[in-house]
Amino acid sequence: MRFISCFLCMLYVSTMYAEVIYTNIWALHLNCTPEQINKIAKKHGFHNLGKIFPDGNYYHMEQRQVAKQSLQAHYLHNLIFKMDPKVLWFAQQSGRSRKRRHSFTVPTDPFFNQQWYLSEAFDQNVVAAWARGYTGKGVVVSILDDGLDTSHPDIAENYDPQASYDMNDNDPNPDTQYTLTRPKRHGTRCAGVVAAVANNGVCGVGVAYQAKIGGVRMLDGQVTDLIEAMSLNLNQQHIDIYSSSWGPEDLGTNLEGPNTLAQEAFIRGITNGRGGLGSIYVWASGNGGASFDNCNCDGYTNSIYTLSVGSTTERGTLPFYSEPCSAILTTTYSGGSFHHRSIVTTDLHQSCTSDHTGTSASAPLAAGIIALALEANPTLNWRDVQHLVVRASRPVDLRTHDWRTNGVGRRVSHYYGYGLLDAGRLVELASKWKAVKPKRKSTTDKVIPLIHNANLATCHGTRNWIRSLEHIQARLTLTYSRRGDLSITLISPKKTISNLLTTRPYDKMSTGFSDWTFMSTHCWDEDPCGYWVLRIENNGDSTNRGTLTKTKMFQFEGSEDLIAVPNGSQATSGNKDPPFLECVYPLYVFESICLMSCPPHYYESDGNSTRSHRKCLPCHHNCHTCFGKEDTNCLDCPPYSILDFRLGTCSPPVYPWDHRGKVTSGMERTAAVLGILMGGPLVILCIMWAITWMVSRVFLPLAFCEALLNFRPQEWAISGF
Repeated sequence: MRFISCFLCMLYVSTMYAEVIYTNIWALHLNCTPEQINKIAKKHGFHNLGKIFPDGNYYHMEQRQVAKQSLQAHYLHNLIFKMDPKVLWFAQQSGRSRKRRHSFTVPTDPFFNQQWYLSEAFDQNVVAAWARGYTGKGVVVSILDDGLDTSHPDIAENYDPQASYDMNDNDPNPDTQYTLTRPKRHGTRCAGVVAAVANNGVCGVGVAYQAKIGGVRMLDGQVTDLIEAMSLNLNQQHIDIYSSSWGPEDLGTNLEGPNTLAQEAFIRGITNGRGGLGSIYVWASGNGGASFDNCNCDGYTNSIYTLSVGSTTERGTLPFYSEPCSAILTTTYSGGSFHHRSIVTTDLHQSCTSDHTGTSASAPLAAGIIALALEANPTLNWRDVQHLVVRASRPVDLRTHDWRTNGVGRRVSHYYGYGLLDAGRLVELASKWKAVKPKRKSTTDKVIPLIHNANLATCHGTRNWIRSLEHIQARLTLTYSRRGDLSITLISPKKTISNLLTTRPYDKMSTGFSDWTFMSTHCWDEDPCGYWVLRIENNGDSTNRGTLTKTKMFQFEGSEDLIAVPNGSQATSGNKDPPFLECVYPLYVFESICLMSCPPHYYESDGNSTRSHRKCLPCHHNCHTCFGKEDTNCLDCPPYSILDFRLGTCSPPVYPWDHRGKVTSGMERTAAVLGILMGGPLVILCIMWAITWMVSRVFLPLAFCEALLNFRPQEWAISGF
């Protein structure tokens, strides 16, 4: 055994330090006709794998009787080829080391190991984007909030004064005005989530840790329509992304949105911002879940100009504060109840915190991920970003009861939108993205009953003819005796159900809705032609009464170049159930859309070289990019995996930190502590009882027997006789 162990150890060491590993593949340059090639291969026991180049006589051959990996060249076969006059040149193929030329190391910040949401063990996939070289460099993000601690050591290096202003005091300094009763730490915390500096020995690291970060102090005082508008349009040719984690109070009773100036600021931002590409407005969906609120009653988060972000916990469950609505586009991680881990970020007085939570943490996390995408492709416009977010969001293991499949095959939820935002997938799609066409708008203005079936031609035959949807809005005017008892549902021609409004039990208002706009993203990329159903239901007392005065529908077109739906410009349908999609050559079918090339994790299948069956098919789960479905068809590997270019396989990932273990919930930890406290004394009593029993039943009888054996009679002196 000792000899075998020593032999294996020597073999391992020699393998580690061997400079060359030979394969069972030979490359040859032959001086013979094509008919003679197979004869030569068969003569020497080789299998001819074909030409290396389309022209010429370079071939590659496999010797299947030789090990696929060897530390030494095969002497006999090399000698045979050397002696064969028809072999002009040959080489047994050996492995050669190749490395990606961009460098990436895991951040060394002291709190990084606590930033579970950045780990590849979770599906946010941020490290994958970093490993591809994207860190937010060249992108500017501004936090619209209650101020910013500009001197914080984890913010100062990335701080951008041109992305900052104090709207409350009308001066350029956005520093937080700290008081004991109102610490105003919210903006500083959000900023650290986006762009905390990496590898500086302070706190953790931001998602886009090389992006520039600014802050607008606009919530620390009376917030007016003017202050909101000026904040939303601050230095719009310099700032790329505006991150907002605020809105009307989430009480389950409010119905409020941007006023005239703020609405105009949104329009000017998406029209003129970033040199005409449009400013990116990222918005927290709201924390009114405990009050049964619905974010479609928040006019900021349900605007078509904002990108609404929901939250999920580390375990993929709904946080108690999460409120639903059909306007939510995507989801990122955040905290939940006391037994869930929260977000690590910067805090006041140059300190750190691991307690940032709510959709207030999710929105800046999404803003940071979008900053990575803008670095990958700075020419993305504001609608491109929304299209990419839809495609880069995945349901993964997010748990809720309302997942549905929409008309183009995507899973969508009123709590999570299209799912968890995958940073790695977003930057890959962004780097190859072709800009969408200009937006079109179609309006249907009708007075309708409470349940109405409408066959909407969506401007068919006009220059505003819409073939595929992005957002759809329903603007209602109605009165009702108890507004909170109403629910409103919109059903598309593809049977996609959007809950525009759910019941709000705390909303007792009788004012109803006056020209209020509800919005849904659930029909993204669907063909809007056909029958739409708008259903308004009373879920309260039968004595409730109301009057619907007016309904107006607004439909906004997506990019027909990227949509593969029946009768679309790039696709045809062979039958309707299920749809058989074909893309116009040379495009490929990918998840009901047409693309010029397949994204990572997919390979381009030409369907046996026919022009009508070009598809993006999934790679093996071990591969990042590939040329086939097998695990031996890898071209590139995920971060922390190593590509064996001889076998075409990827090694299992080896992470340099301990995020990959299963998350243990706080409830389980609490149960364990209680079990120890309650069970510990009982265990001690049992041990004491066992010791007592052993002493009484074993040791005492033995001692007694030993005493009897050692007994000797003694003489006693008796006096008195």
